[in-house]
Amino acid sequence: MIEAVDLSKRYPNGRLALDALNLTVQPGEIYCLLGAKGAGKTTAINLFLGFAEPTAGKACIDGADVAQEPLRAKARVAYLADTTAFYHRLTVLQNLDFFARLGGRRSLSRHDCEMALREVGLPESAFGQRVSEVGPGGIRKLGIAAALMKGAPALVLDEPLSGLDPKAAAELVEILEELRDQGKALLITMQDLFWARQLADRVGILQEGRQALTRSREELRYENLEKLYLDYMRGGLRSGSPVGIPRSD
Repeated sequence: MIEAVDLSKRYPNGRLALDALNLTVQPGEIYCLLGAKGAGKTTAINLFLGFAEPTAGKACIDGADVAQEPLRAKARVAYLADTTAFYHRLTVLQNLDFFARLGGRRSLSRHDCEMALREVGLPESAFGQRVSEVGPGGIRKLGIAAALMKGAPALVLDEPLSGLDPKAAAELVEILEELRDQGKALLITMQDLFWARQLADRVGILQEGRQALTRSREELRYENLEKLYLDYMRGGLRSGSPVGIPRSD
């Protein structure tokens, strides 16, 4: 559903931002892509969404090469940015209606919007509130509702848990798990190792644009994700080290 094949990006100034990324996210699966700032996570997202063109390799959404078939690929994926620019003077319901129509929904009723907001766990009392009156967790749920209104089978989420308190983060994780159970393919970038371990079917670590490792949920039962991550960030492991060999894509 979401696939990178030797996906690479080198910018005109010579900087290699992403080097031969390989990953696959199947329907009903969550893939968490970890890495420090500047590791290449944002570049990977931009390539999957067609915001940038790869230098080599390809990014595919539901079999469509993003660079070769951009319209077909974009129709099959929804995106939630780490900060979504909603209109703070409009209500939650008004924002959802606006962004759903902007995303291509033409036949849309108030009932459709209310059902989407309920699906992501927003109480009815929030529907008529201005976005400026809604907390970070509510705004993030609104963003997911807007992404779901597109009806795409694949979702790309950039740091969806960033800045949330533990309760809001736990509620959002439950929503993401429900989407996985519905058969959605989810690619999520994050830095929170605790939630990555809890949430992901597979975890990948990027280090300076290079894919350091990939581990499945089963493999992480026998390894310490926190230690692996910190060792890579400190430069304690290299790709030639036995523990650093990617095992599953």
